[in-house]
Amino acid sequence: MSTVQGHCDPAFSAVRDVFEQNFADGLELGAAVSVYAGDRKVVDLWGGVADRRSGREWLADTPCFGFSCTKAVTATAALLLAERGAFEVDGPVTAWWPEYGVEGKDGTTAAHLLSHQAGLPAFARPVPAQDAADAPARAAELAAQAPEWTPGEAHGYHALTFGWLAGEIVRRHAGRTVGAFVREEFAKGLDLWVGAPDDVIDRAAKLSAGRRVPSGGADSPKAVPDDNVLERLAGAYVDRDSPFNRSINNPHPGKGGYNNPVVLRAGWPAAGMLATAASFGAFYRDLVAGRILRPDTLRGAIEPRVAGPDRTMLVDSSFGLGYMRPSTTFFTPPAGRGTAFGHTGAGGSIGLGDTEAGVALAYLPNMMGDQLSGDLRAYRLTEAVYASLG
Repeated sequence: MSTVQGHCDPAFSAVRDVFEQNFADGLELGAAVSVYAGDRKVVDLWGGVADRRSGREWLADTPCFGFSCTKAVTATAALLLAERGAFEVDGPVTAWWPEYGVEGKDGTTAAHLLSHQAGLPAFARPVPAQDAADAPARAAELAAQAPEWTPGEAHGYHALTFGWLAGEIVRRHAGRTVGAFVREEFAKGLDLWVGAPDDVIDRAAKLSAGRRVPSGGADSPKAVPDDNVLERLAGAYVDRDSPFNRSINNPHPGKGGYNNPVVLRAGWPAAGMLATAASFGAFYRDLVAGRILRPDTLRGAIEPRVAGPDRTMLVDSSFGLGYMRPSTTFFTPPAGRGTAFGHTGAGGSIGLGDTEAGVALAYLPNMMGDQLSGDLRAYRLTEAVYASLG
């Protein structure tokens, strides 16, 4: 009997087929996928095991950690404040954060913080997980730090520091944490949290290391990066001295990894979201529909600010203002390369919106792939969504 439960519009049966095949092939422990076409929820599927140790079943209301999918939520909060006139996206950070203008960073703009051009992809010293909960202190530490390149002259993925840089925009202009601002402004009715209460943490899926998820190779879709590209990314991941390794592992989540309640309560603004796929998809649904940001704000935000070699990941990447655009690190089917935007997460998760197609997708698994951009589960689901649009 299929492990998959939920609803799928017959027109989107290809999505269900792919989702079920992932389980059949042993690529999933537990997972959920949700798709909206306009305001219509056309796919809402879940299945498998939420906790490998206890055997707890994945339910409709099981939230899952989204890793860097969080960045799109944090960026949206900052952009909403810019839309309200709180700050100028292309204006200097020092206009509202004067302490930031040291060590050659006085020319940094808010856009640089949101598009991974700030030159601060990693903390200069090890930061314990418990210290990472102090957002003002982590922002102050980054403000005092020398950049690794001149801000605005290159881009490199700020895997975790993005959160305390973009999050400081929210904190200084709204007087609230990213998590509090998101809940109050556009996630009030959603099961989506950046910094979750204990009852949400208790019912959340537990992340689990999985076997190698197939990626690259002759049988892969043509849009997927080749093995050489993925090997460079994987090499940067395991090299302790690489910019990528320094970026993704500091702060380290500590005992239990990203199942650590200390991290889940803190809600790191770059990698701290717990959400159900249905609610995460609803966030993108509302974003695409213009209910969170004005359409002109979103159009400007998804316009690529940078594209090409990434100083941190060592492969090509492309970013607007906090949102990934189609590239090696956010590969999408050909139909989605025009107006698709969103963000991937290290465990294989993805959130995606497409303003032209009027579609939103969220996929959250708890079995982690071991190649950050080579995991084809999300790609194949995305491919099936676009194929279903006709």
